[in-house]
Amino acid sequence: MEEDYQQRSAGIVKVVLFGPESTGKTTLAMLLAQHYNTVWVPEFAREYLQQKWEEEQVTCEEKDLLPIARGQMRLENELAEKANRLLICDTDLLETKVYSEEYYGGKTDPVLNKYARKNTYDLYLLTNIDIPWEEDDLRDRPHLREEMFKAFENALINHNRNYVIIEGDLQSRLDKAIDEIDRIMEKKFLNQRT
Repeated sequence: MEEDYQQRSAGIVKVVLFGPESTGKTTLAMLLAQHYNTVWVPEFAREYLQQKWEEEQVTCEEKDLLPIARGQMRLENELAEKANRLLICDTDLLETKVYSEEYYGGKTDPVLNKYARKNTYDLYLLTNIDIPWEEDDLRDRPHLREEMFKAFENALINHNRNYVIIEGDLQSRLDKAIDEIDRIMEKKFLNQRT
């Protein structure tokens, strides 16, 4: 059912960590949630695909994308109810759409495409590839980091999303992310009061 992919209205600021694999998104998501004393939405695909790998020794297949998208939105909608005024998302459906296009010949399921466009966030933190690659069972494109980064940035531009590039060492990344989130929160909640 299509409503499984739809974002519920929550009246809070939603920030997405966005970008290629092995660029520090999860670490930054956890640190930001801790800093703001809120919850963060983990990447559903990670657990789903790790379990698939352990059972079948198979990584992501095109047929996995809709179950991943459905699981991601279920998590986001559940955790949005537990967030204070801010929800940190370790990914979103636009990220799943980018992977679909890059891995499966430019194709995206129409339902995934629709909700990747329809669901909205206040800010995207695009994580740069300027940190070392960390290999694991699921990561497979260390030689295409620049191309993948460009695909993610182009998706943000083409979908007219508000984003900033996060780069440098961990403290620099955290400081910039906090500055940008503070600015967005101040603007959103100031507008709500007036």
